[in-house]
Amino acid sequence: MYTRQRTYQILAFVLLCHTANATEPSPLSQLGDYLKLPVQQRGSLAEQRFAQMALTTDQAAEARKLLLDDRTARLRDQRAAEMKAAMIQLGDLRMPFSFKRFGAKPKRGRSLFISLHGGGGAPKRVNDSQWENQKRLYTLDEGIYVAPRAPTDTWNLWHQKHIDSMLTRLIENMVLFEDVNWNRVYVMGYSAGGDGVFQLAPRMADRWAAAAMMAGHPNETSPLGLRNVPFALQVGGRDAAYNRNKVAISWKEQLAKLRGDDPDGYEHFVKIYADKGHWMDREDAAAIPWMAKFDRNPLPSKIVWKQDDVTHTQLYWLGVDNPKARSTVIASRDGQTIQIDSNDVDSVTVLVDDRMIDFDKPIVIRSGDTTAFEGTVERSVACIAETLAQRGDPHLCFAGKVTVDLAAKQP
Repeated sequence: MYTRQRTYQILAFVLLCHTANATEPSPLSQLGDYLKLPVQQRGSLAEQRFAQMALTTDQAAEARKLLLDDRTARLRDQRAAEMKAAMIQLGDLRMPFSFKRFGAKPKRGRSLFISLHGGGGAPKRVNDSQWENQKRLYTLDEGIYVAPRAPTDTWNLWHQKHIDSMLTRLIENMVLFEDVNWNRVYVMGYSAGGDGVFQLAPRMADRWAAAAMMAGHPNETSPLGLRNVPFALQVGGRDAAYNRNKVAISWKEQLAKLRGDDPDGYEHFVKIYADKGHWMDREDAAAIPWMAKFDRNPLPSKIVWKQDDVTHTQLYWLGVDNPKARSTVIASRDGQTIQIDSNDVDSVTVLVDDRMIDFDKPIVIRSGDTTAFEGTVERSVACIAETLAQRGDPHLCFAGKVTVDLAAKQP
């Protein structure tokens, strides 16, 4: 009698649990209700129970769309005045910008070319004059040509820390208001603007489809981070100031070696105009159609992440909580297996998505010869929302993540 009664109790409990689960709204339904609330009444999304619930492939795709639509609507309201004023502001710093449209808008969205002026450590009037020159320096067959005015008049006006945030905001605004294609964003610059491209191209690598450096100097930066950014480099052979011509030859050699060692990466175009000085008589415009051949791949199979002195917490599908200046992480993926190596980073977060892996199967993350993680990963609203908020770019938004310890790889 006891056994039969106990059996009935268990069956009743199972039925109750099943009924509760069957009647609980889906995480998508709960996300929809959450997003209908005024922003000030929502509370932290990460603390909502539904945000941690496992999602299917279709649910993850729909959650990304719901969150992106919500973000887009809010940002269009918030930034309309900013676009009308043509001014990006960060604290006390202001970055005016001028832009022109060229050609008909393709169905996939417009291309965006961000063009950085020269000048540098000079009086304001000099840099203003350089900005005016940059506005009309190049033309496009298709796309939006944007010439921002540097927020400062310092020698390093295009590679100070605030530039990354301001250019990121400018890109996002152009996507919002000019229907720019996230995967067709290019950066270029002349002289001091070229100095900026040398540094911004690798440290913001996952933003660019390609980059073009004209008549600049790299200072202390390294070409390692250009693995997935097609890079055009043009300098006058007589441009001897700061040894620009000699440094250009050195970079030509370095890029050729990197390409030779890694034939799927380090696409580059280098031209040194033997009879030209600092001014290349607009022949450097050849970089524009060369860049336009490339679309960004937001999910490359291999990443070489070389941090600059200005650091970032995410690049493509990798993340770090405490980025170290000049540190290097090299990662590659092949199916469900991911290899990560670094001698100076202790832990790395691997961001994953249905575009990369099969969530129904385990993944293996290796560091050196050690297996740092083996198992399945769940998709969640929390991860999608977090990565979308961090980057603003739906192509750099991920459904799941795993943080692995690299420090244990050494015996």
